[in-house]
Formats: sequence, C-alpha cells, structure tokens
Amino acid sequence: MRVELFQFEGCPLAPAAYRLVRQCLTALGIPDPVLVRVGDWASPTVLVDGIDVMRPAAALSTASMCRIDVPTRERVLAALTVARAAESRDEHNQRSTA
Repeated sequence: MRVELFQFEGCPLAPAAYRLVRQCLTALGIPDPVLVRVGDWASPTVLVDGIDVMRPAAALSTASMCRIDVPTRERVLAALTVARAAESRDEHNQRSTA
C-alpha cells in the first residue's frame, strides 16, 4: 500500500494531516510509511494507492494552495480499509493461481 501526503512548503495544515494519517494507520494496524511530497500541490492532499481520499475521481492539482476539503479521519480510514482489502484479495488470488 502506498500512502502519500502532498503539500507545499510551509503549509500550515500539513503537520495535522500527517498526524491524522499516522493515527489512522496505527488504528488499523498498518505499518506502512507515509511518503511526504513537497512541491506545487493543493495542500494537504492524502493519496492512498494514488487516489485522493477526499476527491477520488479528481485529477491531482498542481497549484500551491490550501485545500478547503482537508482530509478527514473518516475518509482516510475508509480509503485505507479499501486499499487493505484490495491487497488481501490480490494476495489471495496470487496464492490460488500458484
């Protein structure tokens, strides 16, 4: 599972978003790291396996700006749960075909 936090340099919301993601990972017992990307992004943006937890169908913004729809605990937990279930299915399918 790939968990990323996209932020622009000095984003005042990024530290809280990072803590939230770490708390959600811990709550679900997922040891994966959070990869922090600093650049021209709508910040903070949390991606789980490349999908924005707040706007799954949207393209990633490349503008340095604060997001109005900051990641929520519910959305991060839901995205992590879906990704973990997908990983479990993939592992099961690999074992079945081996």
